[in-house]
Amino acid sequence: MAHITFTPTVTPVTEVLMRPLRRSLRAVGNFMVSTMDSNSRIQLVNQLNAMSDVQLAELGVKRDEIVQHVFKDTFYI
Repeated sequence: MAHITFTPTVTPVTEVLMRPLRRSLRAVGNFMVSTMDSNSRIQLVNQLNAMSDVQLAELGVKRDEIVQHVFKDTFYI
């Protein structure tokens, strides 16, 4: 059984030129992920708001704590 190893050659000049492009693409990707993540959280807030107080109590959430509950891992409130 043969194994092939490939090590790409990256020159310092290539690395310097690619750094801004990588940062830009990373920023765009992070923005898209945060937008999608926020949208799903807003949908969850709306779903919880549509529930009755009894249903929320079964989940252990008070109506005035819905937003904090949904965003608890994002915001330190």
